[in-house]
Amino acid sequence: MNSFQMFIPTNVHFGEGKLEELPDHVKSFQAERVLLVTDSGLMTTGLIDSIEQLLRNAGVEVEVYADVEPDPSVETVHKVAERFSDMRGDLLLAVGGGSSMDTAKGARIVALQGGHIRDYSGLQAKPIRPNRNIPLIVLPTTAGTGSEVTFFGVFSDWENKVKVTVTSPFLAPNIAIVDPALTRTVPSHITASTGIDVLAHAVETYVSRAANPFSEKLAESAVALVGEHLRTAVFYGENRLARYSMAQASLLAGVAFNHSFLGLTHAIAAAVSGYAHVPHGVAIGLLLPAVMDYNLRANRTKFRVVSRILSGDSAATEQDAPVLVRQLAMDIGIPQHLRDVGVTEDMLDGIAKDSMQSVQLRFNPRPATALDVRALLDGLY
Repeated sequence: MNSFQMFIPTNVHFGEGKLEELPDHVKSFQAERVLLVTDSGLMTTGLIDSIEQLLRNAGVEVEVYADVEPDPSVETVHKVAERFSDMRGDLLLAVGGGSSMDTAKGARIVALQGGHIRDYSGLQAKPIRPNRNIPLIVLPTTAGTGSEVTFFGVFSDWENKVKVTVTSPFLAPNIAIVDPALTRTVPSHITASTGIDVLAHAVETYVSRAANPFSEKLAESAVALVGEHLRTAVFYGENRLARYSMAQASLLAGVAFNHSFLGLTHAIAAAVSGYAHVPHGVAIGLLLPAVMDYNLRANRTKFRVVSRILSGDSAATEQDAPVLVRQLAMDIGIPQHLRDVGVTEDMLDGIAKDSMQSVQLRFNPRPATALDVRALLDGLY
């Protein structure tokens, strides 16, 4: 019976062919110089070249920063901010997955307000002002993070083995152009890891202590879409309906967790990635069934709903939920053991300890201690 507020600051344009509208959106901000933020992998597909040409044909000057890495570092955020300032840019355009979108979000803060991106994270975080002077447009090419609409940016501080999470409604992009056609060539392993992340967003939001009727309905819809379409998207990537549905699921889950936040899966995954450089979606897919099993007793009713949505069986019980998710993860090739993704036994205590620093823990339906997390990690090792 939580009270809640609904706020969706991003203007979303969803559908196949929406990429062609990009010049009109750029011009709506009277932007003449655009910094396009992306990764080296997309540079080989021809997509970035076509976007550059689309904008140049409209009279827009474009520069490209193509060195965003997976789980982007705080250093990359500052390199993009510096590049944007040097070119006297008018608008940031992120094309890619969550890494490119988050990098552009962070760079916009640094370019506008200065300081280090770490300054805007944690309990003593500096306030973030509305970004009226630097518009941000995003074009997601994966269906996973929901970063196209979220209030969050996550960055890797490899030196300190931690994830830096920045949170503010003013972090959200001004415009998200979600064109499912851009996801049809995404490799199967990336489709799998980003897609299981969508499911985790939906499930953790659904059972969150901050859940509300608005976020619950979005989360239920996202669970249904992932359950029906993720396997097809992984194994038959050209399937238009599967890609359309997964893009929709990512969007719905992103809006949902803006309002109700996440939980223990994401808290532990951030620590796992910080210690062993495990890709975020892989860590999430490995952890999610075990965390669901841990959380079952805290909200049996909602986990029963998840079971019935995923199975289509009205007789499914709450105990079926983690089993169904584990089977989905196995089917799409997500590793099942921490040792298989580079986590060593001597890391486990540190991962358990660092998980306790996550703000997501306050929203998890069942309280957890470092000892609880260590036991969970031992079971997955």
